[in-house]
Amino acid sequence: MADRGHWGSKLGFVLAAAGSAVGLGNIWKFPYITGENGGGAFVLIYLLCIVVVGLPVMTAEILLGRATQKSPVGAVKALGGGFWVVFGGLGVLGGFVILSYYSVVAGWAMHYTYLALSGQIVGLGPEGVEPLFGSLFTSNGLNLFWHALFMIVTVAVVWGGVNKGIERWARILMPTLFGLMIILLVNSFTMSGFGEAFDFIFGFHTEALTAAGVLEALGHAFFTLSLGMGAMLTYGSYLDRNDDIVVSAITISILDTVIALTACMVLFPIIFSYGMEPASGPGLVFVSIPIAMSQMHGGTFFAFIFFALLVFAALTSAISLLEVVTSYLIDEKGWLRHKATVFAGVVIALIGIPSALSGGTYLFGDGFAGVFGRNWFDTFDYLASNWILPLGGLGISMFTAWRVDDAIRHREFLDGSRLGVFYKGWLVLLKYVVPVGIVLVFLHAIGVI
Repeated sequence: MADRGHWGSKLGFVLAAAGSAVGLGNIWKFPYITGENGGGAFVLIYLLCIVVVGLPVMTAEILLGRATQKSPVGAVKALGGGFWVVFGGLGVLGGFVILSYYSVVAGWAMHYTYLALSGQIVGLGPEGVEPLFGSLFTSNGLNLFWHALFMIVTVAVVWGGVNKGIERWARILMPTLFGLMIILLVNSFTMSGFGEAFDFIFGFHTEALTAAGVLEALGHAFFTLSLGMGAMLTYGSYLDRNDDIVVSAITISILDTVIALTACMVLFPIIFSYGMEPASGPGLVFVSIPIAMSQMHGGTFFAFIFFALLVFAALTSAISLLEVVTSYLIDEKGWLRHKATVFAGVVIALIGIPSALSGGTYLFGDGFAGVFGRNWFDTFDYLASNWILPLGGLGISMFTAWRVDDAIRHREFLDGSRLGVFYKGWLVLLKYVVPVGIVLVFLHAIGVI
């Protein structure tokens, strides 16, 4: 237990858990899927999904962790075991798989931070900036370097433990992240496209929203909170018994949502001011925004701030992913933290190498893409996003609602909580609404609906 550690304060837990939730999904994915689905109505549905699906699942994961003081596999064993242990294992597998390619994307953000700091984004001009991402994507050396560097930094933080590593850095990274966002948001107020962007995000526009868009909002609400990957359960296992898990879950959800909406208010004024297309997809951050910033007054400064923000967001999430695997090795294998951290970090980094090599096809050629229809990077992303996380999240939700003894579940919900009156409502959502929502997301993700 001493080797596992505990949070030094409630604030430390909230910042670390919010850091886990706030990642590339908030600052990269949410803005571009909002653009693809027409803004306003999509945002409203997303917020509703956070409340009725995301928040109940987050509360369940934290509850299981605090009740058992164990990582996902150990927590399920302690409260029921049997077949349900598979779903705890999926959480650990999810953290392992996601971090192996997530670190490659984080490496792209690190490379762009370097380009911005050295003045290359502004210096190249719009025509020179546009092909930057293509040259980065196909450069094996650059991708391997940044992938390795990002994993080394992540391992170094988790090596320090819960209190002196994860919590200490959360107290530095999260306030810095908020500060950088405020700088960028203030700048967006001065841009000519701010009014158009505000209306696009918060106006009730339904013309571009489809049934598929509704399911995408539901899916992103689930995944943006780091659910189904064991992160919140693992972080919850370091809580003391008097900590209010319900208020903590609400606070984390609010912080995550505010960051996502703020990211939209940072990016879309730039897009509209420079006459670009909001529905530009994944290239929004690494292509459209650099092109716009190369034309902005003070573009070097703002480009550096933006991509540094992206790196910090990626790092806070990566720390939680590595901690899930590390905690499993500590709890289930009896390893000391330093050994568990280095072993997990090295193996994940090695598994991530194919994702860093020319889009994942370098080691396997066309044969790999031909068999799976995707390269290594896309295959891992597909398996994690469409199979591991939905099934893991569904299993943990149903385990909490249907298998955990009600006396234990009720006690854990009420202990330290000022919102015990919502227990029955939370349980109804967890039993009936959440499973239906996750199944719909899963079926949509695999192409059934």
